[in-house]
Amino acid sequence: MTLLSLERIEAALRTIDPVFLNSPLVRHDELDREARCAILAKVETLNPIRSFKGRGADFFVQNLSQRERPLVAASAGNFGQGLAFASAKVNLPLTIFAARTASPVKITAMRRMGAKVRLVGVDLDEAKSAAKRYAEEKGLRFVEDGGQAAFAEGAATIACELAQGHGALDAIFVPLGNGALVSGIGAWMRHAAPRTRVIGVVAEGARAMELSFQQNRVIETARVNTIADGIAIRVPIPFALGTMWGNVDEVIAVSDQCMIRALRLIHRTLGIVVEPAGAAGLAAALAHRERFRGQRIATVLCGANMTKGQMREWMLGEVGGKKRGSVSGTLSACGE
Repeated sequence: MTLLSLERIEAALRTIDPVFLNSPLVRHDELDREARCAILAKVETLNPIRSFKGRGADFFVQNLSQRERPLVAASAGNFGQGLAFASAKVNLPLTIFAARTASPVKITAMRRMGAKVRLVGVDLDEAKSAAKRYAEEKGLRFVEDGGQAAFAEGAATIACELAQGHGALDAIFVPLGNGALVSGIGAWMRHAAPRTRVIGVVAEGARAMELSFQQNRVIETARVNTIADGIAIRVPIPFALGTMWGNVDEVIAVSDQCMIRALRLIHRTLGIVVEPAGAAGLAAALAHRERFRGQRIATVLCGANMTKGQMREWMLGEVGGKKRGSVSGTLSACGE
């Protein structure tokens, strides 16, 4: 197990750009009825990059030396936006590699924030391999989401806020991509509320992190098949797995259909737009409603970057202008 620093988490809480801190914690009776438990949703989408990634990225960049070389990274989009936002504040050059299939909304946002974006490969892990080669060839610093403690320590500030005056929690459902979010939250909750179960949530079509966590070793998969690009991981990062063991209780998988069900429910009840990965935590609560019946459950709504077409299809069930499917039509994928 790789330990994160509680002292550095506390420092992050004091120094991260306030625009990312103290995000709302919201409730709704209908969410509670659907999940058959008390749901507390931490809204991480009301900031300049519409995701939690700004916390860790800002803390990471703050701790770089003034002579730091230009940075190179790979991203599906949200991590890249966080790194671009933080790098722009200190005029640090940044190149992001993204897959050719990456969301155009996220690509445009990274470029708007000052990053150079190169499109390579069919998924995030192919883009990451290209980014590593480029950094080595050019003598630049490669930065990996989940590969440095600062990203998890910054993300852990979400748990700090959850643990302050909101009552005891039985469990926290956390979307699991590269692992910084769940390991950071887990590290702090082990300290502040050790009885709270910390549960990572992956997509059924991207189970590499689940398999690796369960078998205590890195397990790569040949491909991913999920709409949730933010958690579409097929090559786990050893450092990230090391921070999870001992800080995370379990990892479970949810279907794309259940994530769609969850994001529609979030929009209908809370009036908040979240992308599929951002709704994965609620999707898990819906899928396991009998197991957690009557408990107090928190989750993180951690990203909200979708194209107009994705919003029409996933939120409204429209394809080609025609209605397809309904919220109730996905109940069978969520434990009903």
